[in-house]
Amino acid sequence: MTTVLPFDLPGRKRGENTRDGMWAVVALIGRTRKVANIYPTREAALTDCAWRRDQVRAYAHFLEQSLDPAPTYHIAPIHRAELPKGWKPMPALGVLHGRFV
Repeated sequence: MTTVLPFDLPGRKRGENTRDGMWAVVALIGRTRKVANIYPTREAALTDCAWRRDQVRAYAHFLEQSLDPAPTYHIAPIHRAELPKGWKPMPALGVLHGRFV
């Protein structure tokens, strides 16, 4: 009879999330970079990124009058360990709620 033995990969702690290949929607304002949301597939991240860009375009006139610049969005691969403690998804226009900085 065959027995399957668990083993740990080097550099990983037991019980740590080993799911790779997550995609982040990243917001940029100047040099500040924030993870707006994460997705298991690139397609889902691209869809959310497009929606967020549309939201910024829709409120462009309003954002031009504010003192803060509008965020730009792109996607990037990310690992869960790269997320800051207490990270939560950010609204598309999170800069208006003071949640960007």
